[in-house]
Amino acid sequence: MYLDSCVIVKLVSHEADSAVYHGLAAGQPIFTSELAVTEVRSALLAKERAGRISRANRIASWRVFLEKVCDEEFSLLTLNRPVLERAGGLIEQCHPRVPLRSLDAIHVATMELHGGEAMLSSDQRVCQACELLGLPLVSTTATP
Repeated sequence: MYLDSCVIVKLVSHEADSAVYHGLAAGQPIFTSELAVTEVRSALLAKERAGRISRANRIASWRVFLEKVCDEEFSLLTLNRPVLERAGGLIEQCHPRVPLRSLDAIHVATMELHGGEAMLSSDQRVCQACELLGLPLVSTTATP
């Protein structure tokens, strides 16, 4: 299962819907882009700035992420030129129906090029893009 960064943040820190995503990801091999290394850190810092988590929680969540990468619970897929080129193509392919952002397109392209079984995302644009492109998407409507 391919996870974008917004879901990874839900798995390494507490959010209102974290339990749902833990249930969906449980027992699944997890893949994501190397992009997540930067995006997860940025998201955790944003949560701290917004007062949604403490500095200690941010540091602990970042450590959880790094441990999951080190233990290969999260497998990082290469961010390279073919992924970037495909991401640009996906942005154009989705235009004008889905205004896919660059970093989201990189996640979708990574999943597609690496033959990911399905995308798990809480980002509406990522989900809309996958639907438009006919890419497999994990439903979050059913609770585990």
